[in-house]
Amino acid sequence: MSSTDPSFSTDEPHRHGDRRTASRPREAEVDTATARVKLSRERTLSAAIDIADADGIDSLSIRRLAQELGFKPMSLYNHVTNKDGILDGIVDLVFAEIALPSGDADWTQDMRRRGQSARDALLRHPWASTLMQSRKNPGPATLRHHDAVIGTLRAAGFTIHQTAHAFTVMDSYIYGFAQQQQNLTYTTAEEAKVVAEGILRLLPAKTYPHLAEMIVEHALQPGYDAAAEFDFGLDLILGGLDRGLPGSGPSAAEEAKPPQ
Repeated sequence: MSSTDPSFSTDEPHRHGDRRTASRPREAEVDTATARVKLSRERTLSAAIDIADADGIDSLSIRRLAQELGFKPMSLYNHVTNKDGILDGIVDLVFAEIALPSGDADWTQDMRRRGQSARDALLRHPWASTLMQSRKNPGPATLRHHDAVIGTLRAAGFTIHQTAHAFTVMDSYIYGFAQQQQNLTYTTAEEAKVVAEGILRLLPAKTYPHLAEMIVEHALQPGYDAAAEFDFGLDLILGGLDRGLPGSGPSAAEEAKPPQ
């Protein structure tokens, strides 16, 4: 939220009978003359996410956050307890960005949509994957997310133990893929082509024939997108989980196969 957003202005209209004098400070007055926006928990956490996204989670501190907001560090403690409280809060905001299962579709469609949404959120916030599963004080969005996923799997017919296994394997894949994607040295199909061609030029094809074939026949093909591998893997996992449900026959397994 911009510090110039008029909806957060502390200015008040003149009211008849207001006995405040010009020399008396207003209760809502902020720490500096330039910081005209009221401080709130929401604004504090939003600024914290911006810092983490731009410069990494290690750059986030109470002092840095206060500086970005234009307040004294002590002012932040009215809205967050400490740095751990900030980390808990921004993790909860990331969970709030992930699409919840709708309950209106087949469970595999719900989990596919949730998986894609989670991967996208992790890519928007590269620091988040190291924190998402480690916080000891989960917020309401985190709890709502986990409860909805568990409820969807239970409604699909998974036992409580199968649900735990399914949740674990899906998130291991989603988080792992997101981290792998963040580490790629390219982000577009054109950049991927340049990288692949560079490797191929240095590669003794006769020594590494299978790797050369993968580069030529897959990575250098028109429309290649490394990120598209995510959907294949996710569908493979969902198909395997679906086949483990009681009453799942060959037809259900066939329908759960990833697209060719």
